[in-house]
Amino acid sequence: MPSAGDLLHERLRTEPTIGVIGLGYVGLPLAVAFARSGATVLGIDVDGERVASIARGESFVEDVASTAVAELVRDARLSASNEFWRLKDADAIVICVPTPLGKSKEPDISFIIAAAEQVARVIRPGQLIVLESTTYPGTTQEILLPRLQAGGLTAGEDFFLAFSPERIDPGNRRYTLRDIPKVVGGLTPRCRDLATLLYERVTREVVHVSSPETAEMVKLFENTFRSVNIALVNEFAIMCRRLGISVWEVVRAAATKPFGFMPFYPGPGLGGHCLPSDPYYLSWKVRLEGYEPRFITFADEINRQMPRFVVDLVADALNDRARSIRGARILALGVAYKRNVADTRDSPALEIIAVLRAKGAAVEYHDPLVPCITVDGQSLRSIDWANAEVGSRDVVLILTDHASYDWPAIVERARLVIDTRNATGDLTAPENVVRL
Repeated sequence: MPSAGDLLHERLRTEPTIGVIGLGYVGLPLAVAFARSGATVLGIDVDGERVASIARGESFVEDVASTAVAELVRDARLSASNEFWRLKDADAIVICVPTPLGKSKEPDISFIIAAAEQVARVIRPGQLIVLESTTYPGTTQEILLPRLQAGGLTAGEDFFLAFSPERIDPGNRRYTLRDIPKVVGGLTPRCRDLATLLYERVTREVVHVSSPETAEMVKLFENTFRSVNIALVNEFAIMCRRLGISVWEVVRAAATKPFGFMPFYPGPGLGGHCLPSDPYYLSWKVRLEGYEPRFITFADEINRQMPRFVVDLVADALNDRARSIRGARILALGVAYKRNVADTRDSPALEIIAVLRAKGAAVEYHDPLVPCITVDGQSLRSIDWANAEVGSRDVVLILTDHASYDWPAIVERARLVIDTRNATGDLTAPENVVRL
């Protein structure tokens, strides 16, 4: 008689049913990719509006076209629900829930726990469970495994468990889900092989590691690597400014070295879900083992001071023109955490605008992708570009370098431009531009 693993292997190889818990910027692209591979996909989300959007064939994630969602819904390849019991029919269940930080910057894995408990209620022999949410090493075995085995099933024999870190880069058209290798760490070799079979449906390469803990650590290393190197170049930006040197020219020249160097670029601060949060998951975990991760702490200090550094940059530039921040009319361009996306999670632009307003500046913003933001509890709306009055502003502050902006025209019209993203880097050093 075929084993549970054998039966699951055949299902994953043909036309499986796949459940995806969490339909955010990771879960929805993954659900669509699985559905396009020929699987039947059930998305689960506690947000009723997301569920309703899928039913209407509408996407709420920039990297997923509504036309793709509508087609898959019409063909009964993709559906959404907030009813976890429906996962009992799934051959594979992928958990893509948020992992924020608590008020004291400790890991908040409450969404993982909630998802694990819901899956534990419906788990049956012959299912594969994969966690994709970024978390500290040990979560898969310490949090998921005991809950899923509580009903008497055995991992590696009755059901199968693995961790595979998400690597989605919102707005990246060059490296999509299919182009980015998928790291997989299984609880057992059979778990690893079945998870590999699942992901081979949607990606060109699957990379094996020895355990779920290793796979969890891979994700934290990737993002800590970025955080530390961004901190280094941010500090270089501060030092270069003190020395009267362009940090952008330094990085550009250094990047011509064909070995031993990888360019990172300064900016007004870290944003998005991953970089401001993920290193804390690692530092929290290793502190429990009696080790203080100094690089992570120091990098975080540098990156978190950048919004205030930008405010000081604005103050100094105004002061050089016999103006003060108080009463200054400032137009902030872009509030998303990165170019060409609408994501404002932990965007440094929000803190910069808040501090400038607290200092008495009259700050408005424009972002072609973000119609509304909340700053210190107050709702602000993106102004109509036709009424932006660029030429009458005391400062035009570039916080996000969206590709849709006409930078030469903006620089030509503006009195003073503070550029934190080197959006004006191709222009010949205009006197009215101050760069980070």
